[in-house]
Amino acid sequence: MAAAVQQRLSELLSPLGFQCEPFLIGWYNAVMQPSFHLQYPDDTLAFVVLSMPQMFEKAFKPFIVGKQLSSVQDPIDDCVAHYFSLVKKNFSDQKIEAIHDFEMLPNRRPKVLVQSAAHVAGAAYYYQMKDVQKNPWGEKKMYGVCIHPRYGGWFAIRGVLIFPDVQAPSLEQKLPVDCVSTDEKKIQVLERFNLHWRDWTYRDIIDVEERYSEEQKQYFATPPAERFKLLGLKSDCSSMTSGGNQQSTTHGAL
Repeated sequence: MAAAVQQRLSELLSPLGFQCEPFLIGWYNAVMQPSFHLQYPDDTLAFVVLSMPQMFEKAFKPFIVGKQLSSVQDPIDDCVAHYFSLVKKNFSDQKIEAIHDFEMLPNRRPKVLVQSAAHVAGAAYYYQMKDVQKNPWGEKKMYGVCIHPRYGGWFAIRGVLIFPDVQAPSLEQKLPVDCVSTDEKKIQVLERFNLHWRDWTYRDIIDVEERYSEEQKQYFATPPAERFKLLGLKSDCSSMTSGGNQQSTTHGAL
């Protein structure tokens, strides 16, 4: 059942520049504090959804051109929400709970820590301070960052799709690729992400197959409130999610 669901998801989302990887709720809950647990049985099937570099051209630009938006909060978030809704329509025979990376609980905690979800699904390795053998930072907090084995940091984790009525107890867990192999490199990627994330050098911590296009780089390098000018859109909202620092709201323990 899990393989069939994954195939259908891939047929829908892969041509648009998304990657979907399965995991079980129990895998996620096992590495999270109870306050972050997802309230489903352990063998419930879920998928983490990542956007690859080509998503901007294959999904985002067609979405903007084909939809007359007179008032939006964040174009990228609206775009992902649009394609998640299409998934639900194409899975009319299944119940799907979609949780976006930007969604918060009333206490301002993220509804799901997508970096941890990506790690347990084997989609990307979530590098944290504990992965460094000799901690050079002392008591200073360094947030973790996910690195994709093919795209390095040139990707984003957009959310999870949960299938509450699908149990997949026989699903085998795939370990993420530890592609940042040395202690020195792990220190570099954490420092670059925490201290210099605006220069994007953390994204190239490994050799990558593809990066963001120049147009996409320009979009994400533009302050959020000014991105509407690039798209010819108007916004009634004074605050927006970042969109560019895609892992900014996904910090969590694994």
